[in-house]
Amino acid sequence: MHEILRNILAVAHREMLRIFSRPLYLASSAGVMIVCTVFYLSLMKGGSPERIPVAIVDKDDTSISRRVAHELNAMQSAEVVMVTADYPEARRAMQRGEVYGILEIPDEFYADIASFRQPTLHMYINYTYTVAGSTAYKQLMTLCNMASAAFQREILRKKGLPDHLIMERIQPISISSHMIANPWSNYAIYLLSTVLPGILAVGVLILTIFAIGFELKMQTSREWLKVAGGNYTVAMIGKLLPYTVLYFILGIGCNFILFRFMHFPVNGSYLRLGLAILLLVNAMETMAITIIGLLPTLRDAISVGALYGMLGFSLSGFTYPVMNMLPPIQALTYIMPLRHYYLIYVNEALMAGPIGNTLIPALCLSLCPIFALMVSPRLHNAMLYNNYPLK
Repeated sequence: MHEILRNILAVAHREMLRIFSRPLYLASSAGVMIVCTVFYLSLMKGGSPERIPVAIVDKDDTSISRRVAHELNAMQSAEVVMVTADYPEARRAMQRGEVYGILEIPDEFYADIASFRQPTLHMYINYTYTVAGSTAYKQLMTLCNMASAAFQREILRKKGLPDHLIMERIQPISISSHMIANPWSNYAIYLLSTVLPGILAVGVLILTIFAIGFELKMQTSREWLKVAGGNYTVAMIGKLLPYTVLYFILGIGCNFILFRFMHFPVNGSYLRLGLAILLLVNAMETMAITIIGLLPTLRDAISVGALYGMLGFSLSGFTYPVMNMLPPIQALTYIMPLRHYYLIYVNEALMAGPIGNTLIPALCLSLCPIFALMVSPRLHNAMLYNNYPLK
């Protein structure tokens, strides 16, 4: 056991010398994470988009129609940047990307209201940009509902009804809504807490593939095995140890910034979230071993690894529900470590669910080394005999 430990430390020392001798290693690990963290936190510092530009086509031009524009501009998430009576002008502004929504107030709007002829407000939403379009739609729909209720209230007041009866007629059913886990509607809380670990996971995958594949390409894998005493397992553990420590520190640092400085909610256990980062790093390293074991050519392995890493974002389920995916695609989510990390994050940070909900995805992350064991004979032969293409 003492000899095995000594060999692991010898391989780790050799790898650390390689890391510090090539700036690429630190630039592609710590450098990328620092840049991405600063970029995304600066991009989404408001949590959710505000002051989405919208246009109003006012064909009525009365005090009521101008009041509609004033109320819309007073909303936090919308900003009226154009008021015109010409619809084609507003449409061209939307086509240029200057506005994301158009509210059209028809002719005789006020006269139709006074005569109970039920005028129609037309909304046009640009859903090319989903977040901006959804925000614009929400604000315009809220305004239309508020305007309808306000007009009904004024009519009923003129009929002499007291206010409490007016509200019962306008809204006979009272709604009490509760936004669970993210009551602030903060877009960054669920997005950044998965995107940044996802970038971390892709970095682990690509750098691990490169570290092993570069040994095969430069035909230094026999020297690597010699330092490990000829033991394949010792060689892998020693080589991955510096990267595991480095990326674990980066992951913990990222969580510390999100949860302590950015005040993202953590309703569960900090410890289990930290262990989830460690399991994610270990799982991505073993998936990298699997890929380079199946394709012991650096160029091909990195290409496949990049594709696999990018698919992890789509199949993790934080932007599109997994249960609505096709069954074959749902099956692929089980081999995506980011999916299991996302489930742990939701349960621990947002929902504070029972620990049983965390154990299942944690077990899935823990089982990822099975894939690396399956390709270990093939990769061992590649390291020992250098009998694979160098390009």
